[in-house]
Amino acid sequence: MSVDSKEFHEKLEKARADARAICAEKGDSSPDCAAAWDVVEEMQAEVSHQHQNPEKTSFDKYLEENPDAPEARIYED
Repeated sequence: MSVDSKEFHEKLEKARADARAICAEKGDSSPDCAAAWDVVEEMQAEVSHQHQNPEKTSFDKYLEENPDAPEARIYED
């Protein structure tokens, strides 16, 4: 599931709502509250991580599809 999908964002919002409810019921310092917010944090980290990976350029895709092309040569000093 893509982090940009509507389904992922709905799950993230549900996790936030669940965390708020658990913390309201069991207290902000309870282990259950901390665990619920850990789930939210992991989901947010995944969003951040996937947005750090830049899209491949057309040239990069070309090189992957044509590894023997002259443009794919790597020269070392």
